[in-house]
Amino acid sequence: MQRQMIRTELAPKAIGTYSQAIRVGDTVYVSGQIALDPATGELLSGSIDAEIRRVLDNLKAVAAAAGGSLDNVAKLSVFMTDLAHFAKVNEIMPQYFREPYPARAVVGVAALPRGAHIEMECVLSLP
Repeated sequence: MQRQMIRTELAPKAIGTYSQAIRVGDTVYVSGQIALDPATGELLSGSIDAEIRRVLDNLKAVAAAAGGSLDNVAKLSVFMTDLAHFAKVNEIMPQYFREPYPARAVVGVAALPRGAHIEMECVLSLP
């Protein structure tokens, strides 16, 4: 099966040797997104709420570039440096996702790129 690279200027450019997303058939694998501002490439500073929203906005932009939306997310993985912020993720997610919510894993990690506090990756299933 052929792989198709997905790319958009509405999400941060890859900061390493990876693609924003890859589509294989009806499945899109979206690389981890941190709270980078796509216009400046700088990490958003401020509240965890703002970081979570920027990460989700970045995922949303990549999903749209792939021809889908966050409604197509089948699996969401969340990586956090402080699991005390987990309640904020649950509070903000319904503003971006509708039921049925995607399957999800949340993992506590020691550190993330560029000092981010949260990173999310997802898998979309497109019609």
